[in-house]
Amino acid sequence: MSDQPTRPSRPEVGRRRGAELEQAILQAAADVLIESGYTALTMDKVAARAGTNKNAIYRRWPNRAALAVAAYQGLARADVQLPDTGRLRDDALELLRRANSTWTSPYGEILRSLLASVGDDPELRAQINEHANDGGSGIWLTLLGRAVARGEAPPEALHPRVATTAIALLRNEYVTRGIPFVPDNVLVEIVDEVYLPLVRGRGSAPA
Repeated sequence: MSDQPTRPSRPEVGRRRGAELEQAILQAAADVLIESGYTALTMDKVAARAGTNKNAIYRRWPNRAALAVAAYQGLARADVQLPDTGRLRDDALELLRRANSTWTSPYGEILRSLLASVGDDPELRAQINEHANDGGSGIWLTLLGRAVARGEAPPEALHPRVATTAIALLRNEYVTRGIPFVPDNVLVEIVDEVYLPLVRGRGSAPA
């Protein structure tokens, strides 16, 4: 029998679980994307930066494409504030102008990197397509809900695809024109010529 004292086992210091670990992983992924772009994103880099292992990442996201899209969405949601001007037109324009001004922000840089890599990565294309219809639909639906309550829009307009039409058209400008900033007159045109007529016309659409 040894006369050496038995050292009590110590729990791992700083070990994170659940939401805390998930947030650390997403932040690490966002940092890599901002610094080096999607092509440089690897699970090894993210794990090292987050202070965890690849298994912890794969348990939450099946591949780097899913992780990249989740990191982008986390940044985008954190940066969005809902305007409330009292008019649907002004609210919609304000949201588009904010989105346009943040195209060169960190999450704007991430989105450009993701879109540039879509053609070479089927998994990334699938992830973007899967989440494309979201487009901040909760925010836009809230905007429309307020407009319905004010009598500015018919209840039939409260549909996710209708709600996200304006932001989808703005993103299409970035993709098709390859520009980092859309002129304000284009934003006005999107709202006045497409978005508002679509919203208002929903009440008279055939069943």
